[in-house]
Amino acid sequence: MSSDPEVGGARTEELVIEAREAQRRRRPNRVQLIGDHLKREWQLYLLLLPTIVWLLVFLYKPMYGLQIAFKDYSIFRGVGGSPWIGLEHFYTLFGNDQFVRALKNTVIISFYSLLFGFPVPILLALMFNEVLNQTFKKTAQTVVYLPHFVSSVIIAGIVITSFSPSAGIVNTVMGWFGVDPVYFLTRPEWFRPIFVGTGIWQEAGFQSIVYLAAIAGISPTLYESAVVDGASRWQMMWKITLPSILPTIIIMLIIRIGNMLEISFEMIILLYQPATYETADVVNTFIYRQGLQGGQYDLAAAAGLFNAVVAFVLVMTANTVAKRYSRTSLW
Repeated sequence: MSSDPEVGGARTEELVIEAREAQRRRRPNRVQLIGDHLKREWQLYLLLLPTIVWLLVFLYKPMYGLQIAFKDYSIFRGVGGSPWIGLEHFYTLFGNDQFVRALKNTVIISFYSLLFGFPVPILLALMFNEVLNQTFKKTAQTVVYLPHFVSSVIIAGIVITSFSPSAGIVNTVMGWFGVDPVYFLTRPEWFRPIFVGTGIWQEAGFQSIVYLAAIAGISPTLYESAVVDGASRWQMMWKITLPSILPTIIIMLIIRIGNMLEISFEMIILLYQPATYETADVVNTFIYRQGLQGGQYDLAAAAGLFNAVVAFVLVMTANTVAKRYSRTSLW
């Protein structure tokens, strides 16, 4: 046996390398790990299969048609046979006064909806949390939840009737004070307030459920400790309830920002008219007129793709800012 330390050290190093190599060979590769996982959890993936198929067929497969935004599309040639024209449709869009107007209206209406509509569900949840009479609380919740489950057509009919110049309740009340009737839905300056207010009335109650669920998850010991310290209900709301649901508020805000350009298409179509195009026409209605009514499918696809890209940028930006400053984000 050699007593040379250098020879012994080299031999030891070789043995270590061989052991590591043998361990690496015995370690299953990624394909084997995935296969073992599928064998172990195949029941769960079988349950997920219908949803995966639905996503592939109805969400991912239609993305093949996005290429018509870069083609001179013809329904007779099909998607594959239509010639490529690059970014010409996007140049046409931004040179189109109607599209620029629709984009401007979309941003303004979305900003108003976010500014005035986002805090309302939070306030409703906080108020419901402070109600002690359970009968009144449940009745009030039912009343504010109800508009969400009513068809947009019926909601639009209620709005049109309420603001009617002849029999609408708004003009009737105004008449009691000697004000002449106004046909609000033909006035461009009134469309945005009516639309934003209708959206808040229809959705605020239902959206408050998320915040009520977050409030229900707050530990009661926090409130008990605050009572012992002599805190009032107002102080407990500001010092305990709001900070505890802040992560939920941030997540909902990120989602809301990502959907800023997705204004309720049905409600716009039901309420707007040529007299209010100036303030009511949005990107979705522009796509509807150009694509379905005008037959310019490629131009409408370009507008829709632009809309989706802007929404993606907005949600990524909001998520990054929220993660940096509050350590709460979607991912």
